[in-house]
Amino acid sequence: MHDLKISIITVCFNAESTIKSCIESVKSQNYTDIEYIIIDGGSTDKTINIVNNYAHYVNHFVSEPDLGIYDAMNKGIKLATGDIVGMLNADDYFTDNSVLSHIADAFRKYNADIIYGDLDYINEKDAVVRKWRSGQISRRKLEFGWMPPHPTFYCRRNLFDQFGLYRLDYGTAADYELMTRYLYVNKLTTHYLKKIIIKMKLGGKSNKSITARVKGMFFDLKAMRNNGIRLPFIALIVKPIRKITQYF
Repeated sequence: MHDLKISIITVCFNAESTIKSCIESVKSQNYTDIEYIIIDGGSTDKTINIVNNYAHYVNHFVSEPDLGIYDAMNKGIKLATGDIVGMLNADDYFTDNSVLSHIADAFRKYNADIIYGDLDYINEKDAVVRKWRSGQISRRKLEFGWMPPHPTFYCRRNLFDQFGLYRLDYGTAADYELMTRYLYVNKLTTHYLKKIIIKMKLGGKSNKSITARVKGMFFDLKAMRNNGIRLPFIALIVKPIRKITQYF
């Protein structure tokens, strides 16, 4: 099999404090067939200057207003020419320089549609405070709100053409909806890479306030109902409870 080109998409907005470490983690990968795409929402801080300092390592850089993180991801996907596509948030980074090599090897070996792995949440001092260990997928898990960590979700680019992009009408649950659509509705083949591949900063748009959390639950419920989850209200309750074990 030919070398698999992996397209990495980073979306950002006013990310001057984290974008450098994100880019450096891509630059340091020992896998060579990488296409790196950065979609910026029109930052007003030093983000654009920092990205421009890495012009030789960034294949596509777009800076313009957008409709939010998932609109920016869709822009990146439309630019991507790789065989495989994955997202790396501006405040996240790869755990070591062999992550993309492991992902490419897994795609070659298992010929799956989707590869996913494990993730650590870190605080401002880069200390691990929460551990997301995905485990093997099952249809029953999906029916009770399970999903893999989105930053570890790598899929073949042609799937976006066949099954669609991120849907903006699902708000902060657009990643959950897309993964449910791919994994539960269309039953795409997967392989669980039992490896911590991403360090992710604590926080997130859906967790900033009580109002944001309630709105996020509404979007989750909408995604569950529209993708045929059998008992959506139960799944909605179980989904956050699953996260408790990640703190131990």
